[in-house]
Amino acid sequence: MNIEELRNYCLEKHGVTESFPFDLETLVFKIGGKMFLLLSLDTGNSFNAKCDPERAVELRENFSEVQPGYHMNKQHWNTVYIDGGLTRKQLCDMIDHSYELVVKSLTKKARQELFGPDEAKG
Repeated sequence: MNIEELRNYCLEKHGVTESFPFDLETLVFKIGGKMFLLLSLDTGNSFNAKCDPERAVELRENFSEVQPGYHMNKQHWNTVYIDGGLTRKQLCDMIDHSYELVVKSLTKKARQELFGPDEAKG
């Protein structure tokens, strides 16, 4: 998976926006105004994704491509290298997990505005 494929995958998700809030090298993807993925355009070989703390530890133990989040809360964020041995499915699963964690953290009202009344119950 390259940067463009990763960007397209993120933008296919419902309600996702992209911006450069920090600098011109860090592309940030948000849902409901909250970050779920940061992509370094400078290095082009990694992204930061939110992760459940227990799952983060497990991923780091099993894959050298998954490290504690660079410049992020190390408990809740991973830096994931896309130029190693992880499959596209594994990368997409990590992106999906990050997106879902952030969606779950949104207020009921925010989820309702994004997904409609039936989806806001979660």
